[in-house]
Amino acid sequence: MNQRISLLKDKMSTNNIDGMIVENPLNIKYLTGLDAEGILLISKKEDVFITDARYIESVNNTITIGDNLTICDLADLTEDDYLNFFKECNRVYFEEDYVTYKEYHNIIRKYNIQETVEANHIIEKMREQKDSEELANIEKACNITDSCFLHLQDFIKVGMTEKQIAFEIKKFFIENGADGEAFDTIVASGSNSSMPHAIPTDKKIENGDPVLIDFGAKYKGYCADMTRTIFVGSCSREAENLYNFVLQTQENAFTRYRDGANAKDIAGFVQHEFYNHKFNLVHALGHGVGLYIHERPVISEKSNDILKEKMVVTNEPGIYINGLFGIRIEDTLLINKLNATNLTKSNKNLLILNN
Repeated sequence: MNQRISLLKDKMSTNNIDGMIVENPLNIKYLTGLDAEGILLISKKEDVFITDARYIESVNNTITIGDNLTICDLADLTEDDYLNFFKECNRVYFEEDYVTYKEYHNIIRKYNIQETVEANHIIEKMREQKDSEELANIEKACNITDSCFLHLQDFIKVGMTEKQIAFEIKKFFIENGADGEAFDTIVASGSNSSMPHAIPTDKKIENGDPVLIDFGAKYKGYCADMTRTIFVGSCSREAENLYNFVLQTQENAFTRYRDGANAKDIAGFVQHEFYNHKFNLVHALGHGVGLYIHERPVISEKSNDILKEKMVVTNEPGIYINGLFGIRIEDTLLINKLNATNLTKSNKNLLILNN
């Protein structure tokens, strides 16, 4: 049997759960390796993936005999087939954060389930700690992202637009073996950099502009996440001092990332450092990274998450001065027993590009 599905069933058994309906495509990919649209039904009797004719061939080419997964064509199923899937199951998990209210009632009617139970992110919690294959894919995504940053240092020029830089990043990822972007790239120059989630515009890069670039490649479905803030032509003394402060805070925070560390305490340290300089940490200090760019755990003062070995998370303090500029420095890192390892390795020292 598929090892991840087997582990999931063990966890379900502990909670007196006999079956599960999995609809979140990322959870399906995690459990089966499948990228096709469909629904995964897990029960004591059998595990079934329901899809349609568009995906049957590719699904059958992906699944191996050892997976013990039955593939069903949506068009071949009858109403009785659905009613019988969970016939021997008393309690069945559903993904409460993924299905709508209407879909929930449809599940009860369609499968004739005796008792539905909220899954409480059981698969997402499994995804928090990565295995060796997942880590290799994330490291590759980070390597491509690092290579792209080196390329950008020669590419970015005065007069170029934010959109042009964002497009170049997407192009570089595809041409260098990535699936594409892990998320929509942020390129924010000048005063636009004061907006943490700015969208690339037609604004042209000017001499003296800070350029905040938040980007990451995706490789075999797994994400990287890195932010660097660079300067073009020159850098004001105010911006230089603020940059060095953010960098020092990020590096000090990094030393606190380890197995058993409380996410709230790490974020609280950064907030305290910022507060002493009359700034605030306006967003979470970090988040988990994997098949999705924002996964569990959350690194913030509101989080009760405890870091565990083999988690992949970010470390991304940022300071934003409304209408003037912003600075954020971010790395993707791996949690180890006694420390952490930066998986994104690009230079973080103050960088001024000379045109």
